[in-house]
Amino acid sequence: MQNLINRPLYLEKLKGFLNTDLIKIITGVRRSGKSTLFILFQQYLENEKAVNSEQIININLEDAAYKDIDNWQALHDYVVSKLLPEQQNYVFIDEIQNIPEFERAINSLNLKKNVDLYITGSNARMLSSEIATLISGRYIEVRMLPLSFKEYMSVTRDKTNLPEKFKNFLDCGSFPGAMQFNGDKTRIDDYIKGIYSTIILKDIVARKRIHDVYRLENVISFMFNIIGSQTSINNIYKTMKADGREVQTATIEGYLSALLESFILYKVGRFDIKGKQLLKTNDKYYLVDIGFRNIVLGRRDDDGGHILENMVYLELLRRGYEVYIGKVGNKEIDFIVRKNGIVEYYQVSQSVLDPNTLKREIAPLNSVKDHNPKFLLTMDYTNVNVNGIKQINVLDWLLEGE
Repeated sequence: MQNLINRPLYLEKLKGFLNTDLIKIITGVRRSGKSTLFILFQQYLENEKAVNSEQIININLEDAAYKDIDNWQALHDYVVSKLLPEQQNYVFIDEIQNIPEFERAINSLNLKKNVDLYITGSNARMLSSEIATLISGRYIEVRMLPLSFKEYMSVTRDKTNLPEKFKNFLDCGSFPGAMQFNGDKTRIDDYIKGIYSTIILKDIVARKRIHDVYRLENVISFMFNIIGSQTSINNIYKTMKADGREVQTATIEGYLSALLESFILYKVGRFDIKGKQLLKTNDKYYLVDIGFRNIVLGRRDDDGGHILENMVYLELLRRGYEVYIGKVGNKEIDFIVRKNGIVEYYQVSQSVLDPNTLKREIAPLNSVKDHNPKFLLTMDYTNVNVNGIKQINVLDWLLEGE
């Protein structure tokens, strides 16, 4: 059996909501570690909270053992049949989106005083407005991502030559299951192709009833190629048309919606710092795992800046920030983030050893006249302050707290 990788960030979140009357919903891309998180949490319950295994009900709706649970009533009745009447029961249901009207089952189960309920889903539509309204105020969402660089390094344990370790991390992708192949890129690529194919065919093509898979693949390749670049539906349409790959704007919009719902892509809006408003045009898109890009476009060294920016974006999400692209006049700040009333600014660059590059990168930050913290993250090992802007080595920042 593959060794479990500890996920303390998410584990602590679940511990904080133990035995509350809220439904704990863990969302995220397939194979990001949601099922493993359940196992880790169940071990915590048994080892540290003296919970008996009989009090734990664990259902994976993608396991053939539960093939007869194909509607909300069957799910509800199965769980009720397993409940211990005089004890607290801990109910874990994996991939809940496979059950039509699942919210009816979980609403009913959550009404029971002796049920502590945890569910996972690999599609954002499971919390669409209609469903969220039905369980409004009775759930918390834990958004899970694949391994961070810090988690990856906790497994490798070797802290020498961090730039090489980071390159290996990008080459091999961040899915926890890829760690079992010990850096064998052929087997890792095969593993990631399997995840990718499942998401595309099961979560997008089948769910959205897409008939022209070739057009979908064209849009995916295009989006993977422009991570971190400003774009719009209209820009995508024009560029693809010029390349002889015409896809209607409504179709592109539908494909992007499906990619966002399946957690392959994340969209980041632009915020006008001076005007203090969210802009409606030229969003950016980032990828949940660079391993997907590797298998679709091949491993390439020509876009390291945007890949580094992608990794910083994912880390900011892990740390619980609201993330936007910052616009200040005609300049752009890579990220403006908010959490608990605090605002911070981040600029990301591979290197600013060249004085002209440094000048260009800090110019947008210098244009912001407030006193919120400003950071310049680079691969350089020259951690200095420039006009109050704190330059930090990005790998040290990713490993913060080690």
